[in-house]
Amino acid sequence: MSAETLEKKPAEALLSKRRKKLVTDPLIDDNPITIQVLGICSALAVTTQMKPTLVMAIAVIFVIVMSNLLISLLRNTIPGRVRIIVQLAVVATLVTLVNEVLKAFAYDMYKELSVFVGLIITNCIVMGRLEAFALGNKPYDSILDGFGSALGYSWIILTVAFFRELLGSGSVFGIPLYDYASSLFGPDFKLATNGLMVSPVGAFMVLGLIIWVQRTKTGYVEH
Repeated sequence: MSAETLEKKPAEALLSKRRKKLVTDPLIDDNPITIQVLGICSALAVTTQMKPTLVMAIAVIFVIVMSNLLISLLRNTIPGRVRIIVQLAVVATLVTLVNEVLKAFAYDMYKELSVFVGLIITNCIVMGRLEAFALGNKPYDSILDGFGSALGYSWIILTVAFFRELLGSGSVFGIPLYDYASSLFGPDFKLATNGLMVSPVGAFMVLGLIIWVQRTKTGYVEH
């Protein structure tokens, strides 16, 4: 009697090369804003100041990672005909949770951001990752995919906010850097702010420059 032994495939490392690419590709090479051109509306709307932009980035990271995880866990039980409804229900629940947390612990930020946080439900990046990845992959990979996409979104809007607040208001995170510069170099040294940067036009300009620099550096060409 011959005994057959089945060779068991070794488990994939938690941070294998493939899994690292799930996180790193959306940062530059497949960035959801600069390459896929998704999530542009919120990127323009919330980037006048660094503080609300950081809160928005954290909210989007939470919603994308958790919705990817939940949809991946439920993927084998969701009928294909109602998958969009289920995805929207999951995302809406998470967004409502974020809104309630802001309302309870950061009311001023809630008043400033509640409209834009609510619009995360319609953010193309969130629904795109659920449809393109979470519905067909395991939970851990889906978490990494959501985390990478959210980080790619976050660093772009934080960069836009940095330049808009600095050039438009002369401050960063509310710290008046232009006033400090004047106090260091004397009252005759004054840096002028540019009102254009606090308007949506300023956001378009900064975002366009980021896209230009990135695509020039990577050689990416739109087909």
